[in-house]
Amino acid sequence: MSGYDDGLLGRPWMRRALAFVFVLVVLAPAFGWAAGAVDYAEPLENAAEATGAAEHAETLNAGVLPDYTVPGANPLLGTFVAGLVGTALTLGVTLGLGRVLDG
Repeated sequence: MSGYDDGLLGRPWMRRALAFVFVLVVLAPAFGWAAGAVDYAEPLENAAEATGAAEHAETLNAGVLPDYTVPGANPLLGTFVAGLVGTALTLGVTLGLGRVLDG
């Protein structure tokens, strides 16, 4: 249990890992822009278009952040915010689970 005495940020490897994740979140809008610049489309969406399945698709739950953006916001800013929210949620859930399992 002494692993939590210094806190998570007291560990150098944790600070480096969080910094790396933050850099990836900051770069996410650039990757989104680049995907649009080269007309990238998800392979599953391409297959749905090719088979005609996309014409019959119904969205049952668009999700909290559909297409990794914030509805109504600038697409690059929306991608950044979605990256921050998704990363924070994932980190929070995994840290909470870790504490429960460490018991």
